Amino acid sequence: MENIYMNRELSWLKFNERVLEEAENKSVPLCERMTFVSIYQSNLDEFFRVRVGSLQDQMLINTKIRDNKTNMTSEEQIKAILKEVKRLNKRKDAAYEDLMEQIAGYGIRLIDFTTAKSDEKKYLEQYFNNEILPLSSPTIVGKRQPFPFLRNQEIYAVVVLETRSKKERIGIIPCTNNMVQRLIELPGGKGRYMLSENVVLHYIGKAFKGYKVKGKSLIRVIRNADIDADALYDEDLDYRDFMEELMKQRKKLSPVRLDMSREMDPAVIEVLCRYLDVLPERVFKSEAPLDVSFISYIQDLLRMNPELFYERRVPQKSADFRDGESILDQIRKEDKMLSYPYEAIRPFLNMLTEAAEDDRVISIKMTLYRLARQSKVIEALCEAAENGKEVVVLVELRARFDEENNIRWSRMLEKAGCQIIYGLEGYKVHSKLCLITRRGEEGIEYITQIGTGNYNEKTARLYTDLSLMTADEQIGMEAARVFQALTKGEVVEESEHLLVAPKCLQSRILDMIDEEIEHKRNGEEAYIGLKLNSLTDKRIIDKLVEASCAGVHIDMIVRGICCLIPGIPGKTENIRIISIVGRFLEHSRIYIFGCGERTKYYIGSADFMTRNTVKRVEVAAPVYSEALKKRVRGIFDLMLSDNKKARIEDNTGTYSMVECKGESINSQELLYQEAYDRAANRTENRENAPAPENRQ
Repeated sequence: MENIYMNRELSWLKFNERVLEEAENKSVPLCERMTFVSIYQSNLDEFFRVRVGSLQDQMLINTKIRDNKTNMTSEEQIKAILKEVKRLNKRKDAAYEDLMEQIAGYGIRLIDFTTAKSDEKKYLEQYFNNEILPLSSPTIVGKRQPFPFLRNQEIYAVVVLETRSKKERIGIIPCTNNMVQRLIELPGGKGRYMLSENVVLHYIGKAFKGYKVKGKSLIRVIRNADIDADALYDEDLDYRDFMEELMKQRKKLSPVRLDMSREMDPAVIEVLCRYLDVLPERVFKSEAPLDVSFISYIQDLLRMNPELFYERRVPQKSADFRDGESILDQIRKEDKMLSYPYEAIRPFLNMLTEAAEDDRVISIKMTLYRLARQSKVIEALCEAAENGKEVVVLVELRARFDEENNIRWSRMLEKAGCQIIYGLEGYKVHSKLCLITRRGEEGIEYITQIGTGNYNEKTARLYTDLSLMTADEQIGMEAARVFQALTKGEVVEESEHLLVAPKCLQSRILDMIDEEIEHKRNGEEAYIGLKLNSLTDKRIIDKLVEASCAGVHIDMIVRGICCLIPGIPGKTENIRIISIVGRFLEHSRIYIFGCGERTKYYIGSADFMTRNTVKRVEVAAPVYSEALKKRVRGIFDLMLSDNKKARIEDNTGTYSMVECKGESINSQELLYQEAYDRAANRTENRENAPAPENRQ
């Protein structure tokens, strides 16, 4: 029998390969292709820090732990990962080289010492002597000078030194220095630049006078970030202080990868691996720079060439909200939905600000996972608390790589008078839920917002997400029960309208899949449509396979990890899976069950990963408005028809571009154009509206 499962880690690498394909795609503007090289690298760094780090820890705990879908051990998974990454990195290096050659045609050249002119070399030597060497801290490793701690993702120059007595020593200089520009512009105004670490490496012998340089390379370590806060937490400690200390510990975790810019003697690499506690097979040689974040600087130099970038797009005013009228009252009249980045987040921010100032508002309650560096959400919540509202905010301090930011926000909110909750023991709170409670003419009213993405103004311009706002009383009451449970350190045990993980989401999804199976067995039409970031939950996967075997047609749009292989005869032949990787990061989650009038629509924060469905607090909300159902279905169907950025997964787990037949459909561009058209029609209708009568 053909295997219906794909390993999670290898599936993620296939996703990052799709990112890399955008860097290679000649139809993508040149500078945007450079961005995809940078995304590929940053994605891979985080993958090693989190996933490879986790597998590494598993190996130390129990070598017999196996993946529940492919039965691979942690060691087997790491071996497969390393092999695939080395293949992909060669493509990344080739893509980078190709792009830089094309960039040179626009007058920007990144040179090395093989292409530097004699006068440029003199300038660089002088620059090294005057600007770099005085600030450097060279170390020679020996009995009195232990191997220095290498910071995560920072670049160092390492050199093999020979003494007069022919003994070999290792010298190291940090290349990351806030006082030295990463890109050094060469004199002459001809757009010629050199990376500062290459200058350090070339003249490194000057920092170690009296020694002979036998070999040298730039190196960069990627450190493990997998650290279990709940397992280490001591209840006698302040949780926020504990998390701050944990962040310091994470910076010192063992390396999981070593990148090098040059080949070195295997004996030297072995010594470096021993000092760093890295296995030799975790050493990667890169032809491209070890850190390509400088790409953004080059892009800024080329802004005067609009053809090198995507057409400028700006989030539009939502046509569903009327100016000069209370946002809360508009939501009371009918459910509203924002679609980011096509529509601006402004109505949601205005809703919070209005609630902060409305005398009828009793309380605002929110769950916060990731926020912008300059957050309007925080400003509104602080204002509400200062205006005497009850403001309850769950700030998830375990939001990976945003912990320090969230600790800072939690202190600010607490200082303003907000009640702060730091998540639940054993469960991350990943839901995007906001509940406004106010006194109405007929009693208590609820305004509930449920989103698929974070309350982050910056990512709302880059990620596709949906934000539902409703005055539905039943949804509001269930949202209130979610917050009541959170304040008590508990989880919701049952719900009717909302899908609330960890107890009331996976089971409800399985039940709705079963309903479709039953409809199909009764000779009726049956359908399941899912848009997710990732699919790894084996219980849900197996139930989807059962539905396929029963004849239920299933469409899935899965951007990233997908552990289910479609199109296998007799098993998954009724399942079609596509992935869209384009200008914007696809982040919205949509669940559709049923056909015709019985179709159920949900949007929510949860992917179908076990960590989301049973190990986190997640919330998905039903879409009850007929107009919004139609809109959600329109978005989903448009994406299914994408033939420019969609890749389809075949029955071997291989992804290939969807064949473009007939009209070209780029779903993201069309959704943006639709937002522009809706905003233009809104303006036109307002301008053509009859003037109000003078009733004086």
